[in-house]
Amino acid sequence: MPIATSPPPGVLVGVDVGGTFTDAAVVTPGGIVTAKVPSTPSDQSLGVIRAVRVALAAAGLTESDVTRFAHGMTVGTNALLERTGAATAFVTTAGFGDVIEIRRQDRAHLYRLDAAHPPPVVPAEHRVEVVERCGPDGGIIPLSEESLDAVVRCLAAADVDAVAVGLLFSFRHPEHERRIAERIRRDLPHLSVSVSSDVSAEIREYERFSTTCVDATLGPVLGRYLTTLGRRTLEAGLPDAEIMQSSGGTIGRDDAARHAALTVLSGPAAGVIGAAHVAGVLAGGRALTFDMGGTSCDVALIDGEPQRTSQTTINGYDLYLPMLDVHTVSAGGGSIAWADSGGALRVGPRSPGADPGPACYGRGGTEPTVTDANVVLGRIPTDSPLSGDLRLDPAAAAEAVGRLADRLDLTLRDCAAGIVAVAVNEMARALRVVSVERGVDPRQMALIAFGGAGPLHACDVAREMGMRTVILPHGAGALAALGLVMAPERRDVAQTVLLPVDDRSALRTAAGDLEARLPPGSPAGREWRLECRYVGQTHSVPVGWDPAETTSVVRGRFDEEHARRTGAADPARPVEVVTVRLAAVGEALTPAVDPVDRALPDAGPAVFALEGATGWLAEGWRLRNGDLGAVICER
Repeated sequence: MPIATSPPPGVLVGVDVGGTFTDAAVVTPGGIVTAKVPSTPSDQSLGVIRAVRVALAAAGLTESDVTRFAHGMTVGTNALLERTGAATAFVTTAGFGDVIEIRRQDRAHLYRLDAAHPPPVVPAEHRVEVVERCGPDGGIIPLSEESLDAVVRCLAAADVDAVAVGLLFSFRHPEHERRIAERIRRDLPHLSVSVSSDVSAEIREYERFSTTCVDATLGPVLGRYLTTLGRRTLEAGLPDAEIMQSSGGTIGRDDAARHAALTVLSGPAAGVIGAAHVAGVLAGGRALTFDMGGTSCDVALIDGEPQRTSQTTINGYDLYLPMLDVHTVSAGGGSIAWADSGGALRVGPRSPGADPGPACYGRGGTEPTVTDANVVLGRIPTDSPLSGDLRLDPAAAAEAVGRLADRLDLTLRDCAAGIVAVAVNEMARALRVVSVERGVDPRQMALIAFGGAGPLHACDVAREMGMRTVILPHGAGALAALGLVMAPERRDVAQTVLLPVDDRSALRTAAGDLEARLPPGSPAGREWRLECRYVGQTHSVPVGWDPAETTSVVRGRFDEEHARRTGAADPARPVEVVTVRLAAVGEALTPAVDPVDRALPDAGPAVFALEGATGWLAEGWRLRNGDLGAVICER
């Protein structure tokens, strides 16, 4: 990724919306200013504009000074987690309407027969089949106009706001999908339409159908929010927002509204982009990122660069899109602690969110949270506002934790310590998923902790992981907002090709087709990847690619990567390219950060202040000031 080494021109603003707080970062050639305000769940755009104004005022600037505005949000994520997306219909090839329910015929939990997958995005009564059929080589059964008429009548009678269209082999032959979509848009213009060959032109019908259904159900929800945001930014005199994608780059607001599924990990991706720069300078490019906010904890692996994936599962829904490889667990500062039926102490996944928030916020919350436990333990100062005019109420925190302590027959402090310990264990488990379970030893890596609650728990999490170094970046409480400013513009396209890796001519033709699919005005930078596999394998391995290099170089790179991931390679076995991926990437910006000489405690246990967050130095750890304005904790 190209990196600008000079300070960015103009005044740049990034705003990240979390479940509890909305963070803003203002970057100028002279420095960085951050702000944190409570989120506004009923209309996130209200908190966004407020955060921008608070940060600009702190920087002595006005809205008219801003030259670029980047935004990461949780609208799509929340709709998936809460299953509040738009009512959606699904149009597919006759006989395949139940693919999104049959899935891969795997169980939700290997050893629990009572566990079930979540219901499909589209219920059975809204799945409509059309008479047509394509195979890998083209049409087998023509698209029936009579059947298409029946589809339109069914959709007109259904109480839905969106339609997903997904047909067999449409990743290679999209003609039938396009005709269906054109007819729906002409006759039923009030419906939002998502087409699988536009959303994810890749092999595997279940993953493609599932992704398209998610895109469809999120489209109206995200579209309404982005329309409101656009109106508010215009009224405020701000530039139109660029929206963060799950892939770690931004796109225009209108483009994001057209393909809502691209933004489901918008906020977490921004944090990883910011942490990746810190890792490159302070940790030799190898680190684990630990982003703990109010409602969740997001972790990722940086090994030279942020790790990427083409598939993920969010709340049981499978997505097949390019994204940063971020793993999320419901363990945030606002996660509610409770006792299960066996008398065990549990934390999450429920959260009071921004309203009413933890009990210590004094806004009506009564259930004990991780934040309340930290207040009881004295890890969060209560003599100054947490954010704006929000002052913590230690008596309310003690009362909430005390009720749980009585239920568990524990002392107040033991219960609070237990809540923190359970949360730490859950976060360490998430970090093992992206490191140990992928053959990476975290003990020689640094932990980059950020988010409002990350620095509070970083030492405990690092100790649990056997790690000896924690990096708390400058502006740790709002690093995701800063990552939004740093993120480049990015456009991703992909195409399944199923070609021999030594068919250089066909691969270069595919590359030309992908170049032609990039929208006008796309960034000039290019990142190519090939998804390769040994012939006969089911799943593929991504490798970097330059269309100008020889096929033997690609083949050797694949063997090497396959051996690294699986422990074995077979140089004599033929290799095929499943999918070609292209990303058009703009220039990333690196804000200048002056050294910060903070007064820090000599040794733990101790509390210390950071910008937008509170740090906790555990016993057996020491602190020092580092480059980029970071604080380094060492065990």
